[in-house]
Amino acid sequence: MQIRHLEYLVTLEREGHFARAAACCNVSQPTLSSGLSALEEQLGARLIERDRRYIGLTAEGRAVLPWAQAMLAAHANMGAAASVVRGPLKGTLRLGAIPASMPSVGHFAKAMRATHTGVEVDIRSLTSREIEAELAAFRLDAGITYIDHDPPANVMATPLYAERPMLVVARGHHMAQMTSTRFERALEEPLCLLHQGMQNRRILDEQLAARGLTAAPLATADSYVALLALARSGAFVTIMPDSYRTLLPDWAHTLTFEEPSYASRIGLIIPDRLPRSPLSEAAATVARDLDLPFDR
Repeated sequence: MQIRHLEYLVTLEREGHFARAAACCNVSQPTLSSGLSALEEQLGARLIERDRRYIGLTAEGRAVLPWAQAMLAAHANMGAAASVVRGPLKGTLRLGAIPASMPSVGHFAKAMRATHTGVEVDIRSLTSREIEAELAAFRLDAGITYIDHDPPANVMATPLYAERPMLVVARGHHMAQMTSTRFERALEEPLCLLHQGMQNRRILDEQLAARGLTAAPLATADSYVALLALARSGAFVTIMPDSYRTLLPDWAHTLTFEEPSYASRIGLIIPDRLPRSPLSEAAATVARDLDLPFDR
């Protein structure tokens, strides 16, 4: 059984299209199809539903997929383990990070590169649920996400810092003369917030509900860049994690909330399985020693 053929199967399932899968694997479409056919013949099972196009995996294909993913990950990790014996760790650390954690990503990547000069860092912005799924499917080595709210299963977590909500308004806004406010007062303003599919929004809604309050945003988005664009117009205000304060442009003014607010811990997570990937292990070690300019 060739590792390359397993890569074809995993890539085809991810891309959902023969031509795209072939391009990702840097082979021609006939080569991809031939390799998949060889894999089916070796396993004695039809793995792929196909007509003139890719339809999906068969029941046998879905059963084989997790094993193929695990074998590919093991193959890559064997190479990384061997490289550590020969010299410095090399490879690409695949890191998923929730949008709320992005202020910490630069600090982590800097520390990772300083400690392991042969490692590149590939960062993807994902939801907490996507990070959990990608770790389980061996498509990520580590993730940065919330570790207290809906904690992901089968992972090891290293706490990094704790965040609290803050209100962001444009400097021309009438609230820009204030340094603090209350949640109830902020909810009277035209709000723009993350949509409820984002964990940060769900955490905020829980905090508001505990006070008998409900947010009714006039605009929602899936990124803080979009929220800042809306707030800059002066027609909206937004609520963001206080870790973003150092990244805000000059036009933005921040207000703290006067009520005690729950600190949501963000941490780095790696899969809790043995043997551990050298890249995952290195990421966790760097995270334990990371000194961030945020509250612990």
